[in-house]
Amino acid sequence: MAPEINLRYSDTDLEEFRTLILEKIEKAERDLELIKSAYMNDHNNGTDDTSPTFKAFEEGSAVMSKESNSQLAIRQEKFIRDLKNAIIRIENKTYGICRVTGKLINKERLKLVPHATLSIEAKNIQK
Repeated sequence: MAPEINLRYSDTDLEEFRTLILEKIEKAERDLELIKSAYMNDHNNGTDDTSPTFKAFEEGSAVMSKESNSQLAIRQEKFIRDLKNAIIRIENKTYGICRVTGKLINKERLKLVPHATLSIEAKNIQK
């Protein structure tokens, strides 16, 4: 059972966090588009008229690059989802409350990791 929550950030604080998170979402979505466009452009690597050996190396490199871009895209999509979930917590006025301890997460931590759901104390308990 979750600890009883007695504290929360003020509406002013929540608005500040909302602004910060919306900016991060916007940037993260732009970054995701760049990753996806890089992935899509990997199909034509310009080696059609080069030697077969070089082309084999290029194709191997392209496969690794696609896998890397795919992993980056997956991580970026998760980051965006986590940020959007933080916006929902702001709307519910539960943002910044540690899901383990029920205490407020330090403001500085939230500025650095705005989608955090655990306080440093809770993170240390998990180790």
